[in-house]
Amino acid sequence: MPIQARTEFAAALNQLASEKGVDVNVILEAIQTAALAAYRKDLSLRGEEIPEDFEELTAQIDSVTGEITIHRGEENITPPGFARIAAQTAKQVIMQRLHEAEKSAITEEYEKKVGAVISGMIQRQEGNTYFVDLGRAEGVFPFPEQTRGEYYHQGQRLKFYIKEIREGKRGPEVVVSRSDANLVKGLFAMEVPEISTGAVEIKDVAREAGSRTKIAAISTQSGVDPVGSLVGQKGVRVQAVMNELGEERIDIIPFSEEPERFIASALSPAKDVTVAIEEKDGEKVAKVKVSANQLSLAIGKGGQNVRLAAKLTGWKIDIEGTGEGTAEVKEGVSQAPAQAAAEAVEKAEESLEAGTQPEPTDETAEKEGRAAVVEGVEEGVTKVEEEESTNGAAPEEPTGEEASEAVAAAEADIEADDKEPEAEKLAKDEGSFEEDTDKQRGDVVATEQPSEEEAPTVANTSETPDVSDAEPPFEETNEPEDQNKK
Repeated sequence: MPIQARTEFAAALNQLASEKGVDVNVILEAIQTAALAAYRKDLSLRGEEIPEDFEELTAQIDSVTGEITIHRGEENITPPGFARIAAQTAKQVIMQRLHEAEKSAITEEYEKKVGAVISGMIQRQEGNTYFVDLGRAEGVFPFPEQTRGEYYHQGQRLKFYIKEIREGKRGPEVVVSRSDANLVKGLFAMEVPEISTGAVEIKDVAREAGSRTKIAAISTQSGVDPVGSLVGQKGVRVQAVMNELGEERIDIIPFSEEPERFIASALSPAKDVTVAIEEKDGEKVAKVKVSANQLSLAIGKGGQNVRLAAKLTGWKIDIEGTGEGTAEVKEGVSQAPAQAAAEAVEKAEESLEAGTQPEPTDETAEKEGRAAVVEGVEEGVTKVEEEESTNGAAPEEPTGEEASEAVAAAEADIEADDKEPEAEKLAKDEGSFEEDTDKQRGDVVATEQPSEEEAPTVANTSETPDVSDAEPPFEETNEPEDQNKK
């Protein structure tokens, strides 16, 4: 309680109490204790014995004038003055007592704020731990309470959740967090007035900090939509919370007392979900069936959606896809793709170690055969176009039906060749080889012995042309150009 500031001492006393956030009586008690410590030090400096009943001595201070007196019972034994060292001792005692009182007051203040969201500024860093300026106190921001994917720097202002007050090396410490699920709840309480009035209540929050959060909300007042209240008009409220959390995705679902309905809502955005619950030996298990096209949405990336849904509802969820090509997946984790990839890698490594190439599969061979057929058809079309262009006719582009017929015919030829016995193939290949050899020999003979008719033709080409057969040159006439006028 402040005293009336009639003197300079009283005014200074009130100012110091307001700055430190402590009561005036605490400061007066610190001064009294400092006076007794100074008196003890002064006696030792003067070489006097310290009385045996020193603990019974009391110090009194006038809160108006600031006069200090020391009494043994009712006897005033105040010395005429203190030495410099004794005065310094009194100062140290006063400062220590004020520091302890201030720290105790701050601890009491923030113990009442545990569970609240306040604003703070990153002050400094020591290793992976940051220290946050919270105003009167300094908060400790350890690594486990930091959000994955967030980067902090000095002078950055953020919202923090006061998690606890714990004893540290230097006394009580205020631990703050940004990965706690209650931070999301506190941010929505700041943005949504329906929460402060009690019309909307957030029942539970499941969060993976920096990635995704699921919130279950319920309305305690008829006519109030809990999901719409948290989302806000055009998503203004939820967007403000997402901006503070670093664009973390937030799913808001309505809370229900019926487990089947609540679990189906928690698995959103998956639709057409069928839930069957059972309890065995105290374990809550929910078997969920979804269609094949909704299975990936129900499980989520890396099983995140079903994992958060299980955490939010408190039920163990087993998801089973209905339809062709689906299998039961527990907690949204499937091992089939990983096993197939591992087997493919092992086969490739074995083939490389053996120095051979991996054998092509039937599907690969079929694709290569079709590619060769298409390539042959394209070459044939190109040759036809070139022949028509040399003959002076414009090339005509084949229609889609003609191209497909050509491809089908080529594939039929390939299949017929595959079915033909190997002996016949070898015989045909030998016959064709002999025919090609005879043709080549005939061409060689024809080129080495030219015919008699060709020889003079070549000789005549070297002779000079006959001038008599040529047309006479043009003779210039002197007739006037305007003869037609006559």
